[in-house]
Amino acid sequence: MNIHFISIGGSAMHNLALALHEKGDHITGSDDAIFEPSKSRLAAKALLPESMGWFPEKVHPKLDAIILGMHAKADNPELIKAQELGITIYSYPEFLYEHAKNKTRVVIGGSHGKTTITSMILHVLKYHEVEVDFMVGAQLDGFDRMVHLTTENEIIVLEGDEYLSSPIDLRPKFHLYKANIALLSGIAWDHINVFPTFENYVDQFRIFVDTMIKGGMMVYNSEDDVVRQVVEETSNQIKTDPYKTPVYRIENGHTLLDTAEGEVPLEIFGKHNLQNLEGARSICFHLGIGEEDFYEAIADFKGASKRLEKIAENRQTAVFKDFAHSPSKVEATTNAVKEQYANRKLLACLELHTYSSLNEDFLKEYVGTLDKADEAVVFYSPHAVKIKRLKEVSQEQIARAFKRDDLVIYTDPKEFKEFLFSQNLADTTLLLMSSGNYGGLDFEEVKELL
Repeated sequence: MNIHFISIGGSAMHNLALALHEKGDHITGSDDAIFEPSKSRLAAKALLPESMGWFPEKVHPKLDAIILGMHAKADNPELIKAQELGITIYSYPEFLYEHAKNKTRVVIGGSHGKTTITSMILHVLKYHEVEVDFMVGAQLDGFDRMVHLTTENEIIVLEGDEYLSSPIDLRPKFHLYKANIALLSGIAWDHINVFPTFENYVDQFRIFVDTMIKGGMMVYNSEDDVVRQVVEETSNQIKTDPYKTPVYRIENGHTLLDTAEGEVPLEIFGKHNLQNLEGARSICFHLGIGEEDFYEAIADFKGASKRLEKIAENRQTAVFKDFAHSPSKVEATTNAVKEQYANRKLLACLELHTYSSLNEDFLKEYVGTLDKADEAVVFYSPHAVKIKRLKEVSQEQIARAFKRDDLVIYTDPKEFKEFLFSQNLADTTLLLMSSGNYGGLDFEEVKELL
């Protein structure tokens, strides 16, 4: 096929472009800005656009399809040209469904944990040489790309994002996949700029369950009250398989999982990650991987990129960075690190970076999320608030939202870095939580703190 990508440089989009190129399709693309690592990866396959910008002449009748990324706008000149010519236009998830409509579709959904669970499943399947197509939202050890598509594999494993599909298709991505096997890890309000109320947000998961193929299997976290209610109330004729946190213990900073095969030492830790592991085990069971084989494979799983990733450690100190930004993720990650290193001071730093986290009405959702930290720091950029065209947020509002009297707040990247590099980290765990980079913090430099 001849396929043109509008907004080829995105994390997901460039991976799909590379996967289709590998499969033998002819790929072209455009974008107004492309950053690393997308830039180098596209260049290596001669897929990097010669010039940045939008060029309607790239859109012509010989194209079989357009794949439209969320970064593009509805008035994009290339999109308008494609519409005028009547070329088939797919959103990212629409194209994946079209590719996978005759495969068994395994879709991992939830407000949190979906990237980690999908990564765990793929790690186990690869260990046991089970070939599947896949799409996951993070780079994994042992995998060249985040997307892999073939004509021959009978199963596809998809991370099911609830965010919108494209500028001209405002359906959540996971509504389009029509899962044969699905998982719901948890529901905690997010994306306030798209889903203005909690109930509206929950409705998206109800629709996801209702779009499953009749007779399909829903694996779900029974310890999440909202998930349980959504699954148990559906009128869709599906089978259900609940899971909960497995039994475990922590010894000398290491997590040991209690199984029928005996204790299994793990590289990952935290109650939320053990819930994720149990969900992944259930999905793998439905794909033919027995319990003993699952534990053999999962023992050396180190986590998905940017998900509670240990970036430095010595005998006295460990430094983690995590993609956590929503309230539920911040609380789960903070609690997990404190539990794992209970005898050390926990210095937790959170950057408020997303639309939701910088919204004055949503801020109250962060109450209590940093309570387990011995010292808590929040960083946000007033410049980022302006760029996102949000109402200005004050330090006083943030302090009130977290309801922690000793909360330290920084708005200047230089001052935050000076604070960080002035700390004595002996007998301390440093946790850096953000979907950004604290206004330009170099994490390689952070490693030098040890």
